[in-house]
Amino acid sequence: MSPAGSQTTEHAPPTEPELVVERRPDGVALVRMNRPQVRNALSLSLQTALSQALRELADDADVRCIVLTGGDTVFAAGADIRSLDACGPIEILQRHTERLWAPIERCPKPLIAAVCGLALGGGAELAMHCDIIIAGRGARFAQPEVRIGIMPGIGGTQRLVRAVGKFQAMRILLTGQPVTADEACAMGLVSLVCDDGQVLAEALQMAALIARMPPLAVAQIKEVVIAGMDAPLETALMLERKANQLLFATQDQKEGMNAFLDKRTPRFEGR
Repeated sequence: MSPAGSQTTEHAPPTEPELVVERRPDGVALVRMNRPQVRNALSLSLQTALSQALRELADDADVRCIVLTGGDTVFAAGADIRSLDACGPIEILQRHTERLWAPIERCPKPLIAAVCGLALGGGAELAMHCDIIIAGRGARFAQPEVRIGIMPGIGGTQRLVRAVGKFQAMRILLTGQPVTADEACAMGLVSLVCDDGQVLAEALQMAALIARMPPLAVAQIKEVVIAGMDAPLETALMLERKANQLLFATQDQKEGMNAFLDKRTPRFEGR
């Protein structure tokens, strides 16, 4: 007879990781949330895994662009409500989720969200942390926190109003009602809408195109756009000029211009 507990240990089903990271040979990393049984609800453990993955990919010189997805039927359906129901304000404060989201917010590499299905609450906020959002026609975006007596807490009120303006943001935030992918695209929240079955392929194709660009120029563009969004125009223009001047010190600038003049494909090495 087997020792007590041995049968359970030997035959227990393998635990699926909550986050799957694939480094592709074209310089693209695919990050996939993997909690389908709870519609990719953003538990603390999943947030921690996302934070760690983005930190590692930011430091990986072979990765030039990152695609974030939740799968074919859902992106992420918000916070894990069961883990929040009994929480008090001090416990919420001490979670310091802003520290978990910092590597996503500050990732120096382009982030593309490939959104199929629902992007609700924290899922919509996660998509808004990205630089480009590609959505399937069946995607739905919402900030439904008001319907359970709270409000967005990881940038939903601030990033949304910057993306779509006060009046559309207020409609979304105060009603909790979802908007379609086409509506989201029309108001400036989504970059591109395509058929649901083509979302990931479209995102990977765009990421591969970006990955072929000179990585120092890509990084400077992202940094200047984000830094300049909330700066006075004159300050933002100064940041742009300085970043452009800096790129003339790179080998990639010489390679890009020489390749253009020689009518050949450039080879950018990030130097």
